[in-house]
Amino acid sequence: MPRALILGGTGQVGVAVARRLLAAGWDVDLTGRNPPRLEVEGARFIRSDRTSAHDLRSALGSGADLLVDNVCYTAEQARLVLPFAAEAGSIVMLSSKAVYVDAAGNHTNSDVRPRFDRPVRETQPTMAPGDMPYDSREGYGANKVAAEHVFLDSGLPVTVIRPSKVHGPGATRPREWHFVKRVLDRRPVVLFAHRGAGADHPTAAANIAALVEVAGATPGLRILNCADPDIPNGLEISRTIARRLGHEWDEVLVDGDEPGGHPWDVVPPIALDMTAAAELGYVPAGDYATTVAEEVDWLVESGEPPDEEFFASSFDYAAEDSYLEAIGRPTTSASRSAGSTDA
Repeated sequence: MPRALILGGTGQVGVAVARRLLAAGWDVDLTGRNPPRLEVEGARFIRSDRTSAHDLRSALGSGADLLVDNVCYTAEQARLVLPFAAEAGSIVMLSSKAVYVDAAGNHTNSDVRPRFDRPVRETQPTMAPGDMPYDSREGYGANKVAAEHVFLDSGLPVTVIRPSKVHGPGATRPREWHFVKRVLDRRPVVLFAHRGAGADHPTAAANIAALVEVAGATPGLRILNCADPDIPNGLEISRTIARRLGHEWDEVLVDGDEPGGHPWDVVPPIALDMTAAAELGYVPAGDYATTVAEEVDWLVESGEPPDEEFFASSFDYAAEDSYLEAIGRPTTSASRSAGSTDA
């Protein structure tokens, strides 16, 4: 039975990868400082600090057929794991689409939104590698690029995966909460900036897992995008979530960028090209509506987002109601669907 070791394996991506590999007959070990938030029957949990060489050596043991690194954010962290990665048959590093820049040098964390005229391929230019704080807007993508370079220059069979907006149960910052909470609060009206057309390609953790399985079975040196087979915009995402929860509401389409912003409100939309992954043999686990269902159900069961601070500005209902009153729209009617209405 092949062995997979997943570093940082207790979050939404690690759990999805573990479940996928276990179903395919792998022996799976997960590392982290705390046990998984979701049950992963059949996997072993190893308490381990990703920044400790001693812990990495202990977790790797006699080696692994597949090493998945979900928590590599800097070149230093990449260099730390590299000696142990050499003992793995195949290596996967989780990066991000935040590394890409447009013709003007703008990226997804820039003050100015990037403009990509077509789905982004892996050959798209990236930010220059950097070592500023990786948890900053400018530092996140630059540090990911630096970490990628360490892995890709090692000569080892490394697959770098660049997902977009990741969704799945167990997320610490589940973006879908933006609409799920509105359903739970029985909001009768929902507002959409840019008329709901903003879109930022979502990536199901289950689809990352499907790509990791392919990479594990076919070791090689490569970079692969990973995103869902469809690219729903904000309006479509809200409808998917409302439909899942049996809720109906009036939709107010706003021409500008306020009010009605949401986590996928990106104009022009950003899409990832999945040709390279498909050519390797990747088959997605499902489209957005199919793969997001488990997360939506999990959010309803949990009742509260794991990171309330992240959503602090997402639910200013008073401001929304003031806007609706100003344009002559009711705010207290029972939930219903009257279709989309222009503001």
